[in-house]
Amino acid sequence: MKRYRTGDTVPETGVYRATHTPHRLPHEAVLVKGERFPRCAKCVDEVLFELAYAAPDLFDRSRHRLYELPVAEDEIPSKSA
Repeated sequence: MKRYRTGDTVPETGVYRATHTPHRLPHEAVLVKGERFPRCAKCVDEVLFELAYAAPDLFDRSRHRLYELPVAEDEIPSKSA
């Protein structure tokens, strides 16, 4: 799996696993395509990133609008209806 470093350009919007061991266990961060991979604010060390989950449409509100929840096919009808 490709690894990215602090200062590299984020190639794809998604959830990235961030690894920097001086003071913290690996964790996840949402990063947006075209931005720069961040440094650590506490230790100011370089951080390594791996894409965990791609989410290219995460911030694209024009395509996905949810006005009501769909009915699941296996739902049992309520007796009050």
